[in-house]
Amino acid sequence: MIDKQIIKNIILENQKKIPQINYIYRDIQLDKNTNYVFVGLRRAGKSFTIFQNISERIKNKENQIEEILYINLEDDRLEGFAISDFQTIMTAYGELFPELNPIIYLDEIQIINGWEKFARRLADQKYQVYITGSNAKMLSNEIATTLGGRFIPREIYPFSFYEYLKFKKIELSRNWKFSTNLLNKIRNLFDNYFIYGGFAENIDKSNQREWLNILLKKILLGDIITRNNIREANNILLLTRKLADSVMQQSTFSHLCNIIKSTGIKITRETIVVYLKYMQEAFLIFQIKNYNDNVVEKTTKCKTYFSDNGLLTVSALDTNTKLLENIVAINLWKKYGYYNENNIFYYNKNIEVDFYIPNENTAIQVCYKLGNELDQTYKRETSALLSISKYLDIKKLQIITYDEEKTIEINNKQIEIIPIWKWLLIN
Repeated sequence: MIDKQIIKNIILENQKKIPQINYIYRDIQLDKNTNYVFVGLRRAGKSFTIFQNISERIKNKENQIEEILYINLEDDRLEGFAISDFQTIMTAYGELFPELNPIIYLDEIQIINGWEKFARRLADQKYQVYITGSNAKMLSNEIATTLGGRFIPREIYPFSFYEYLKFKKIELSRNWKFSTNLLNKIRNLFDNYFIYGGFAENIDKSNQREWLNILLKKILLGDIITRNNIREANNILLLTRKLADSVMQQSTFSHLCNIIKSTGIKITRETIVVYLKYMQEAFLIFQIKNYNDNVVEKTTKCKTYFSDNGLLTVSALDTNTKLLENIVAINLWKKYGYYNENNIFYYNKNIEVDFYIPNENTAIQVCYKLGNELDQTYKRETSALLSISKYLDIKKLQIITYDEEKTIEINNKQIEIIPIWKWLLIN
């Protein structure tokens, strides 16, 4: 049982600290009368989403700071916290502010087994509640049933490129596309974002790669290995490396199993399936399926991507082409795939097309350097798009490159070639 005085101290400390926190405003629209579950990758910005919500409430004089009850369940002073201690939090707050009705923020709640029952009770008692966690199990059918539709899930990602530019004090004017000076600044800043990703804490560090390595280890060891009681930790580390090297490639569970086995490690296909599930639950990776596969194949064959380019950078070799396709995949997944994976596919049947968005009638190829019509790369990428447009109703054909831009027309089909940094800002 956690001492009530410790909880009181934490509540008061957080009320004093939170208004002083500096944050970059993120355009995350929230209904003030709705309860939310924020989920996502470790260090992606879930806590700062909460801090932004609190700061806006105080700034707009919707609430006073004394009405804020914020607790981070990873606070070391709460070691040994049990399900019964949730009520101690409410009792402690009630003794501090007996006349007030708090807005409740519970950070990293997933580490407490049975949290969902307490969250539902708070919602049933008409409290407004915001909770965060770093595991997709929080969105499982079982927990969703317990919560009874009283919370809306929202996934929080590391900074988009637009948010990264805001962090760097670059504001896009209405005519930003026509400002040579601004375009040069954007282009120069993109190189770092492309390699090291969008974790806000890491953007201005001198040792960005080292910070990412430490974060990756925390995700693997804390959010995957320890949380799921995995004994063979090295198997997860090796699988992560192999997945990073396989970005851009279609793979099956059996194929990944054979790759791991080739290193001398004994592992089964079933174990690979479980490990991939754990990695997705920790938001480290996500998977996109082949549009042409049948139902069974769609569950066993896919392309795997990392949720931030920085984590791919420290996991893979020969990264430039992988980083380019990975960052496109992230943007498309955020926009189309997270809540419905059937909104985004790759296409692999006689031809290969990197991304197909059925609802948008859009096909996309990703190519680091396209060249001109005499180059084999140019011929391969354009012919794939022309071919898919024969089989499917495609209205938009795109090739995303690192830094090339133009529009071409072949066989009465228009193909837009666009640099990744610009594509990220207009999509």
